[in-house]
Amino acid sequence: MIKSEIPLDFWQRHRILPIEDGLDRVTVGIHQGTPRDLLEDIRLALRKDVRAVVMSLDEIEDGLRRMLVEDTRSRSGGEDGTPNIEVPTSQDLLTEAAGAPVVRLINAIFLEAMQNGASDIHVEPYEEESLVRMRVDGVLHEIHRVPRSRHAQMAARLKVMARLDLAETRRPQDGRLHVHSGERHIDVRVSCVPTLHGERVVLRLLEKDVRLFSMDQLGFTPAEQKTISDILSHPYGLVLVTGPTGSGKTTTLYAFLQTLRSPHCNIITIEDPVEYQVAGVGQIQVNEKIGVTFAAGLRSVLRQDPDILMVGEIRDPETAEIAIHAALTGHMVLSTLHTNDAPTAASRLLDLGVPPYLLSSSLLGVMAQRLVRRLCPHCKKPYKPEPTELRQLGFASMPDNPQFHRPGGCAACLNTGYKGRMGVFELMVVDSDLASRIARSEDARALRRAAQERGMRSLVEDAGLKVSRGLTSSEEALRVSRM
Repeated sequence: MIKSEIPLDFWQRHRILPIEDGLDRVTVGIHQGTPRDLLEDIRLALRKDVRAVVMSLDEIEDGLRRMLVEDTRSRSGGEDGTPNIEVPTSQDLLTEAAGAPVVRLINAIFLEAMQNGASDIHVEPYEEESLVRMRVDGVLHEIHRVPRSRHAQMAARLKVMARLDLAETRRPQDGRLHVHSGERHIDVRVSCVPTLHGERVVLRLLEKDVRLFSMDQLGFTPAEQKTISDILSHPYGLVLVTGPTGSGKTTTLYAFLQTLRSPHCNIITIEDPVEYQVAGVGQIQVNEKIGVTFAAGLRSVLRQDPDILMVGEIRDPETAEIAIHAALTGHMVLSTLHTNDAPTAASRLLDLGVPPYLLSSSLLGVMAQRLVRRLCPHCKKPYKPEPTELRQLGFASMPDNPQFHRPGGCAACLNTGYKGRMGVFELMVVDSDLASRIARSEDARALRRAAQERGMRSLVEDAGLKVSRGLTSSEEALRVSRM
């Protein structure tokens, strides 16, 4: 950042990025729409020549975000202040750099989270100080330690932004807010819970207009993509994606929708919440307060002449029954279920009261999945694995063309050795033999043995395959895929 008499909010307001400050000349980044007279203002203020470099608006805004984060970190040590109560509905984090200290701190936390691709922000009060942590690639990282005296101001600021009751500190509250930085818009779900040392605030970040992933970007092999395409080519039936919370099930379903979407199909989804907005797809938000549940929404949607239905989650007998009947009456139904592996999904639906003969007639395939962190390409280190490690990953001997790597640590990956995530999968295709076993209510172990005889690769085996290709580490694969 150029140290000068020009205040930070000037750069933010006019979307100009200071790049380099030389003895006689400064270099700044501008975009196509920057008025040229602003360069003259900078020249007069700094008493130096100004060299302008044309950049994209995204590059300028990314640089401005880093400037604001660095500036706030340098100031956050001893400043004090009170939260600003007047908050607009949607806040531009770049143009609010000149607010009260707590406003700058909260804005900088949001900007840092956006810069690192965080999915959650935790603001946690303890006896001596408060911690601010971010979940990046599924793992929490500490980013700030804040004096305990400032925690109440931070919590109050976030509650004001989310339109929550400031006076109520004894019971949990939930709310929403919206922030944006340039063209990036983030919806934030806010949860406040009282603890022994103050209110703990957790923020879930959902980026609007985020780029949807295709199946090859999610980590599917070409063979898996072909198998999934064959399953989705059926005119009707039920396809399930299973796994724990945060395993990327909804992202996978959207990749399936991308494959199925066409001008000739009527696609409707029922979600809680609507995480991605997709052109050409009718999306319904669950709202249990007014009676719009998964079951009620699904029942109403069946009167909308759908071809393909996506149900965010099957969580009760009523939703399961309606989804099965929809799959049997000419609709392709995609949904998620909370089970640890693919074969257990059939047992779970039977436990919800679905008759075995109906389930065997409608279920086309089940895919269990987990998310593993990708090794950072800049700092990963090759090594030769021990036989014990190979056995844990499902290898009887050293695989062909091994590319085993360990995590390193560099600035690009927050010194973790990992950057980004990918899926590991267990795909069970329901053929005639498995359908007859489901109709006989055989347990998950019998279904697993039968599926593996037909070539189903387990979660551990798929994770091992990705380790041998140098995409993730054995520690990460075993951490995520072991059940």
